[in-house]
Amino acid sequence: MIRLSLFAVLSIWSVSALAKLDDSYTKAEQTCLALNIYHEARGEAPSGQMAVAMVTMNRLANPKYPKSVCGVVYQTKQFSWTGDKILDVPKDLQAWGSAKRLAAFVYEKYPRFHRQTRGAIDITRGAVHYYAPKYANPQWAQHKEVTREIGAHRFMRAKG
Repeated sequence: MIRLSLFAVLSIWSVSALAKLDDSYTKAEQTCLALNIYHEARGEAPSGQMAVAMVTMNRLANPKYPKSVCGVVYQTKQFSWTGDKILDVPKDLQAWGSAKRLAAFVYEKYPRFHRQTRGAIDITRGAVHYYAPKYANPQWAQHKEVTREIGAHRFMRAKG
């Protein structure tokens, strides 16, 4: 007969509960990333969508930004779709499916690949900002360094 102490039972329960919480957290973070990819770049080629995902993850790694993907995505006035007062439910199911697959890949793999390659896989070259010159010419962009232009977006980072 196996006897478990109350401590052992609580430890097993808490590990199981934490695993469930961690899985829920991961899914929520991936959904926030997918929504950002979808709303910011669904009409772009895969490289443009990947670049938007990388900027989101670059912000996550930067101490000047929130410590969660959802925090980064929903930070006030950072991504136009989060403050436009339009219902943000994806309507293009094919684009939404692609955004979710890309978000899952990037969320799970990008941080490790980024560390292992010392940033070499970052097609944005360290960008934490971007905008679409066709639609905007933001004042803040004058104080940033352009790292790449991918699709309709210009990617940027702090000068220096």
